[in-house]
Amino acid sequence: MIGTVILRAARDGDLDAILTITNDAIAHSDAIWAISPMTRDQRAAWFADRTKAGLPVLVATDAAETVLGFGSYGPFRLYEGYRRTIEHSVYVAANARGCGIGRMLLDALIAEATAQGFHIMIGAITADNAPSIALHRAAGFTESAVLPQVGQKFGRWLDLLLMYRLLDQSQPEPHQP
Repeated sequence: MIGTVILRAARDGDLDAILTITNDAIAHSDAIWAISPMTRDQRAAWFADRTKAGLPVLVATDAAETVLGFGSYGPFRLYEGYRRTIEHSVYVAANARGCGIGRMLLDALIAEATAQGFHIMIGAITADNAPSIALHRAAGFTESAVLPQVGQKFGRWLDLLLMYRLLDQSQPEPHQP
């Protein structure tokens, strides 16, 4: 039993737990298509980049401050035309999956992205990851496209499902050359 879950902004002291969750996903799942474990320096640079850009990194903790999961979002693509589109990621510790933590993190990211004025949130999901697809559908995401065999891990080709959620109904900004 997990008990009370607290969502908050990640702090430097959370990096080791974030790294552990990340590397567990790399080693034991195809949720992250990396093969080599990440280093603490890599995760620290990622955290610093997100923080500097004003982008959230959220953690879910229990009452004892044990990190149970984390989520963040960043640019979907780097060209200016994509500046209001973001791609998110949510990862939950193996012992905390199935307890609603992923949904709590995703809902918080959606609220933050909406408040920051983003237009669309993208989820890029391994196409046979049924729990993640169900999570995204429940959070209002729509399936858009499957890119077949664009990655590989554990000796097999992986299909990538793109899902999106519209965050606002605003019109595009005026053209600026």
